[in-house]
Order: sequence, then structure tokens, then C-alpha cells
Amino acid sequence: MDIIISNSNGKPIYEQIIDQIKAAIVSGELAEGEQLPSIRALANSLRVSAITTKRAYADLEAAGLIETVQGKGTYVAGGNAELIREEQLRQVEAHMTRAVDAGRAMGLTDNELSEMFSLVLE
Repeated sequence: MDIIISNSNGKPIYEQIIDQIKAAIVSGELAEGEQLPSIRALANSLRVSAITTKRAYADLEAAGLIETVQGKGTYVAGGNAELIREEQLRQVEAHMTRAVDAGRAMGLTDNELSEMFSLVLE
């Protein structure tokens, strides 16, 4: 798993870490039960504060995507199938919303947009 931090990105570093780990879990790049780097190891590899990575891990754990076992490490949480599906549905909805917004910006009617979606579905 490669995490790339961008200083030119408008998002805080911890959010960039969260987004990239979440994307790796959703895509299956990180499998259920797979161990993540320790907070210190990740902080060192990214050259950021351990507090930043701790916050990212805490937020991911609160979302149910990872779990920490005291003395053993942090792992991708089990039973994520439903959470992953929900995240994937949100992504599809976001793409569809952007498509609808783009169509409306061009002046397309709802009927025209519906026809276009129907054609794409075929």
C-alpha cells in the first residue's frame, strides 16, 4: 500500500491518509485481516507526525474499517462487506450526480438524461 501525501492538496494530511487507506480497503487492495503499518512506522515513512497518523487510524477505527489489537497491531477489520458496499454505492451516486449536474449545465432535460442513462445501461 502506497500512500502519497501532497502539500498542494487542500485537504489536511490526516484526511489524505484516511482517504487513501479507505480507497485501498474498498478496492480490495487491503484485504480483511491484513496488518497495517504501526502508527510510528507509517509516520516515519510519510515523514509526518505520529499524532497525524494516530488521528487517521482513530477515525478509520471509529468508521469500523480497521481495528487495533493491543500489543499486536492494527488490522483491516472483518465484516466490512456491507461497509465497503455502502462506500461503493456512495461513489457511484457521486459519479451519477456529477453526470446529472453536467447534463443540466448543458441544458438537458430530465427526460433526455433518463434516455442517456438508459442507453448507457444497454
